[in-house]
Amino acid sequence: MRQHVPIRLGMVGGGAGAMIGNVHRIAARLDNRFRLLAGALSSTAEKAAASAAEAGIARSYDDFHEMARAEAARPDGIEAVAICTPNHLHFPVARAFLAQGIHVICDKPMTATLEQGRELAELARGSDALFVLTHNYSAYPQIRQARAMIARGDLGRLRLVQVEYAQDWLTEESRSKQAEWRGDPARAGAGGAIGDIGTHAFQLARFVTGMRPERIAADLSSFVPGRRLDDNAHVLMRYANGAKGMLWVSQVAPGTENGLKLRVYGDKAGLEWAHETPETLWFTRFGQPAQKLRRAGPGTASGLDRLSRVPPGHPEGYLEGFGNLYAEAAEAIRARQAGRPLPGHLALPGIEDGLEGLCFIDACLRSHARDAAFVEVMP
Repeated sequence: MRQHVPIRLGMVGGGAGAMIGNVHRIAARLDNRFRLLAGALSSTAEKAAASAAEAGIARSYDDFHEMARAEAARPDGIEAVAICTPNHLHFPVARAFLAQGIHVICDKPMTATLEQGRELAELARGSDALFVLTHNYSAYPQIRQARAMIARGDLGRLRLVQVEYAQDWLTEESRSKQAEWRGDPARAGAGGAIGDIGTHAFQLARFVTGMRPERIAADLSSFVPGRRLDDNAHVLMRYANGAKGMLWVSQVAPGTENGLKLRVYGDKAGLEWAHETPETLWFTRFGQPAQKLRRAGPGTASGLDRLSRVPPGHPEGYLEGFGNLYAEAAEAIRARQAGRPLPGHLALPGIEDGLEGLCFIDACLRSHARDAAFVEVMP
């Protein structure tokens, strides 16, 4: 077995009570490619220290600016940082670490505003450090399979793209920590459901089809009284090749848990995938019986077996998707440090994906302000 020297990792945000922090920590150690050494896990020194001790992190900081400077100055300082904060902190944290040449692995959306995203993109393009965005669903084996099939023309000319992401956890007013900051425009940004899960749905359709819509029409709703950001969105999408798309996201759909679904149809065949059965991809040629494609296990000749860790029939999903992104990030970081080109099999979401997601949010808001008129999706 090939031995890897773990990458020295830091974390900002993700302290006690933050679900996403645990997800990143599990993903980072899943393949033993990272070692978590430093963190600024909370905005208060006491909570930051307690969270670091609970997570077994040796060096705890009260402030991420201090952390970036101190770690860059240490001979054994961190090589990469994971950003697990609310959206409004993504930009200043990423900027601080990129400025120190430290690689960034950031939760989505990339920043709270499109203006911040453009500024961060300029900084990242001029830095030797990598910027990785954790659109984890794009690292599921069957999503990579769907992408490969579309790229080689198995569906023919694409005509229809349908993606939805439905949840029910905000059906009523919630005072939970996660709901509280997501409902605050100052911390979440201008988009509610479209920023939180809409960017996932948009990126998934973009990643699998290789197409970005040129124009969209968005109808946004805030169904819960007093809610300041959208909790439901219906979006029509038009593509340059004449294809049409529909995107629906909701966090007020009782009975749904994490209902991410993708359907793509061409003039020869169609594909369907649902997150609740992530190891199954349905492929149907026109006029032929549907084929149920299952995930291949490690050691097979599928070409995607590197994304799996256990044999078929042993379910892999959310945590493993994050783990795949971290494993690919480790490959990319080591290649960049060695001055080598990034391996061709990597499909890491990054700065450009982040910008497209922010343009999507911006276009949805502009369209909604014009009574769901079609608007251009700016590059």
